[in-house]
Amino acid sequence: MTYQQTVNKIHSFLRFGSRPGLGRITKLLQLLGNPHKGLSCVHVAGTNGKGSVCAMLSSVLKNAGHKTGLFISPYVVDFRERIQINGCMIPETQLCEITAQVLPFVEEMAKQNEIITEFELITTIAFLCFKRQNCDVVVLETGLGGRFDSTNVIQTPLCSVITSIGLDHTAVLGSTMEQIAFEKSGIIKPHGNTVFYPQQQSVNAVIERAVTEQKNTLFYADKVPLSPLESTIKGTILDYNGQRLLLPLIGRHQIKNAKTALQTLQVLQKTGISISASSIADGFSQVFLPARMELLSSRPVVLLDGSHNPDGLSALADVIRTYLPNKKAVCIMGMLRDKDSISSLSHISGLFSTLITLTPQNPRALPAQTLAQEAKTCFPNTIAMEDPAQATEKALSLAGADGAVVCCGSLYLAEQLRPVLLKTCLLYKSDAADEH
Repeated sequence: MTYQQTVNKIHSFLRFGSRPGLGRITKLLQLLGNPHKGLSCVHVAGTNGKGSVCAMLSSVLKNAGHKTGLFISPYVVDFRERIQINGCMIPETQLCEITAQVLPFVEEMAKQNEIITEFELITTIAFLCFKRQNCDVVVLETGLGGRFDSTNVIQTPLCSVITSIGLDHTAVLGSTMEQIAFEKSGIIKPHGNTVFYPQQQSVNAVIERAVTEQKNTLFYADKVPLSPLESTIKGTILDYNGQRLLLPLIGRHQIKNAKTALQTLQVLQKTGISISASSIADGFSQVFLPARMELLSSRPVVLLDGSHNPDGLSALADVIRTYLPNKKAVCIMGMLRDKDSISSLSHISGLFSTLITLTPQNPRALPAQTLAQEAKTCFPNTIAMEDPAQATEKALSLAGADGAVVCCGSLYLAEQLRPVLLKTCLLYKSDAADEH
């Protein structure tokens, strides 16, 4: 198969949906020789922030000279973002080779009515890649939850990391913070280390109980001596024990994520992994995370964010209030129908002169017209559109050269919009320059 045929084949398994459980992937991995066993992993779960923490960890570990695997989801620009080695995406040829190796076993299981899902297939491909490349450390982000997530087949990791917990995927993970925390805490394995950023007491109690039951050592990330020195829409300068760190990620919430990453790095150092102060500084300065409050343009300001739940939209609102207080701002938004759109909209109410809704390219998408109707109470000026290019042009026109366009609501929408935004911004800047 060609590369595109391979990606299309992988995506074809999406039709089997998300079916939590470890039995299917455990069997598939056994058939392939258990490539996940023996990998040294940092396992990261959470509702918000896990992508940022994974990006920080992998960047620092790479700069420290360790061959570092990174598994994330979903992707924004290129499917191969999901599987990386030292910051480089898996080569197309290797993805094709490994997929071809796996598919016969998948087909054999299907004959026994054991149907592999898309995420299980991608996770298996990732494990085979990391094993083949002899990675020193693998930074492993969960897809959904933790306890029954496909990544949770690994043995006790170097460190289990749990970031911010909020209400998301409630149909699968539970309707309360405590239930969701229980599912996330499922990545805590016997006799390991756990890093956690404490939240409300009831959530803390769930994590602490899991730590005790699994005889783990618990490290609270809020204890890390980290403070902001300077913060702009381009990033934050931090003081870490007298060391200046530049983090090119936007928002005060990233300080919590940075503390979580730094605490995890301290734990890794205790396990014998060498990490110098300079590799921490270099790693932080090189962090790149597409569609996580990504600044695509400064004039006009164009901010692309995949926030898709109330906590994520609350963090985005804080960024807008902090860095764009006097700018005419227009929002382009699209969401999936299984997300809490009403609560998410309430967090950004009053921050935009106009809201433009789009339908993300996903079977679970909330139609633009439906989102527009829901938004009317918060945003009197709401426009439902279907074409991303037209929506982008409309938003830029309404905001003006000195305004701001913010895109949010779904990483699937971000995937659609990012190339359009980059192209349109370049054209818009060119036109603006011609006018002067």
